[in-house]
Amino acid sequence: MRKLDTKTIVVASHNAGKISEIAELIGPFGFSAKSAKELDFDVPEETGTTFEENAAIKALASAKQSGLPALADDSGIVVDALDGAPGVYTADWAEKPDGSRDFMMAMEKVEKALAEKGATDPKDRTARFVSVICLAWPDGHTETFRGEVEGTLVWPPRGDKGHGYDPVFMPEDYGRTFGEMETQEKNEGRPEDGGALSHRARAFKLFVEKGLDR
Repeated sequence: MRKLDTKTIVVASHNAGKISEIAELIGPFGFSAKSAKELDFDVPEETGTTFEENAAIKALASAKQSGLPALADDSGIVVDALDGAPGVYTADWAEKPDGSRDFMMAMEKVEKALAEKGATDPKDRTARFVSVICLAWPDGHTETFRGEVEGTLVWPPRGDKGHGYDPVFMPEDYGRTFGEMETQEKNEGRPEDGGALSHRARAFKLFVEKGLDR
């Protein structure tokens, strides 16, 4: 991995929950985070068809506007019974006509789509959260790291922690949803999780192992 020669990284996001989660993950390594929201950067249109493409679009936009390395996460939930939907369109399923996002509405859409498929048994409701982190430099160089966590979708939603679809996602071998877990547990999991449970934490673990922690 190309060496980072700055202790400030721009988090290319306007999502408060995501900004906070990323700041917590990079903080122990001596890095501070500024966000695209804080810097009032424009939000680029996500025209990619993969998590990798969209993460790069966001990271490059913030890197070029700030002149600093920028980190972007593109993440989503991939539901097997829905042929991989919502996938890269995970946030779009939450979008309202006024441009705001309502993730309760999005979770209801997923549940309705599963009901239409007759997917009521847990074995038919498998899904995974995917996170792709892209680190971009102002000169256009990028590096990506992908993390995934397998699980099952539950209904009704459980827990008010986390953000997005966390209240309906129960990771494998856990009896609780991400919405019922504190951030530290989502990040670290149990020893058998290798120090990372959530998709974003797993992507960051790869990021760290490739050279951030030196």
